[in-house]
Amino acid sequence: MIVSRINIFYVILCIQLVLTMVSCEKKEMYQAKLYVTSASGNQMQEISLHENFSESELIVLKPNETFQTIEGFGGAFTEASAQLLGKMSSEKRQLIIDAYFSEEGANYSLTRTHINSCDFSLGNYCYAPVEGDHNLENFSIHEDMDDLIPMIKEAQKVSKDGFKIIASPWTAPPWMKDNNDWKGGKLLKENYQTWAQFFAKYILAYNEQGIKIWGLTVENEPLGNANNWESMIFSPEEMNSFVKNHLGPVLKKASPDIKILGYDQNRDDEMKAWTDAMYDDEVARDFYDGIAVHWYASTYDYFPQALQYTHQKAPDKLIIQTEACIDAEVPRWKDDEWYWSKKARDWGWTWAPEDKKYLHPEYVPVFRYAGDIIGCLNNHVNGWIDWNMILDQNGGPNWAKNWCIAPVIVNTEKDEVYFTPLYHTIAHFSKFIRPGAVRIGIHNPTKKTQLTAAKNPDGSIVVVLFNPEETSRNIQLTLQSKTVEFTLFAKAIQTLVFYPFLNNQMPN
Repeated sequence: MIVSRINIFYVILCIQLVLTMVSCEKKEMYQAKLYVTSASGNQMQEISLHENFSESELIVLKPNETFQTIEGFGGAFTEASAQLLGKMSSEKRQLIIDAYFSEEGANYSLTRTHINSCDFSLGNYCYAPVEGDHNLENFSIHEDMDDLIPMIKEAQKVSKDGFKIIASPWTAPPWMKDNNDWKGGKLLKENYQTWAQFFAKYILAYNEQGIKIWGLTVENEPLGNANNWESMIFSPEEMNSFVKNHLGPVLKKASPDIKILGYDQNRDDEMKAWTDAMYDDEVARDFYDGIAVHWYASTYDYFPQALQYTHQKAPDKLIIQTEACIDAEVPRWKDDEWYWSKKARDWGWTWAPEDKKYLHPEYVPVFRYAGDIIGCLNNHVNGWIDWNMILDQNGGPNWAKNWCIAPVIVNTEKDEVYFTPLYHTIAHFSKFIRPGAVRIGIHNPTKKTQLTAAKNPDGSIVVVLFNPEETSRNIQLTLQSKTVEFTLFAKAIQTLVFYPFLNNQMPN
């Protein structure tokens, strides 16, 4: 009887200890901060919460419902951008680099650069210019040593967390192609192995400069660009053959950690055909880490059906948006109103075939960026990369006269810098949603507001909201036991960050 009582005593004691441990468990709480960029002039300005509205739009975050992991956000290192940066004073040069890569700035985490020249180069060049050099004995990246590589190194110095680089070729050296030209043509099959070794040498050469290449696309725009600048044509089957028989095996031996992305052209119905070709080929599939896409098929449609199709076909593979820009336009200098107005036209306004022209109406540049990034994230895209980081007032330099707009415009003669609203738009995502973040679920019953949400590795939860309307609206947003209220400004992008802290200890 005494033994039984002792056993009961110990059972009760153990239960009490467990309850004490549970009651002492750290309770996660959040401090919320809100930032806004708007047509009315706000530029990543912190604004207040807790307005106590009588009526508001209810949105609920669902952090336990998770989707894709985010690789990052950023822009491209091009010869054009690097050359312009080199013409600026040391003070302005540092201002731009800090704005893009420091924690206080946009904190870019995923970038792109070109292998050999592209349209945003000063002219045509390649790293293996000697015809017939199949052993690549004369391979050299000296063309990049005076501008492109210094720009990347300057960015590395100020980036606390570092950033990933995806490299893309616009074309192989002309002597490797069937038309012996920078534009168009196909890679000769007898040069498939040489071209694969070219990639390996490029990765090694950049690594020797202290620059690690994270991934590459097999070919920028393999469907071509109407032979307007550097290009090289691949069919899906030809790309598969090159990847599984040459590039994949070469890189598996030389640089096994490199990500290989196929396609690298527009999100549209063509993307579905490439998805099928890439992933239905069981041998090629193993070498592809994912698919790269661009946004030029439409000024308003981000093609969610194509993105969903690709994700469902290969949920274990990456989808990376590798290029976007306001093309066929010359930058408006210090004219924020233009970037918030429905005045931009893209290449498809005049060039698209009649049955596709409806996809290319006039558009608002800021709206296109904000809506596209949110749409991509909500449809399983893992990373989003803009095109040139810096251009001049003419939309160049560009040897092909393919003028475009960048988030940062410079006047090198007067040493002036203009941060367009596009810069702040991208920063609303890149600054707060960090690599390794996981997109989380949202209950948005009215669907009036465009938004996306992600949980960072440090536990912070980020919500980016976009309101293209002329009127503001009241928002009530709930995360677990915490509810905040705020005004979503008219024609605005806003980022709400929930910073975690424990037992009422505020985060640093």
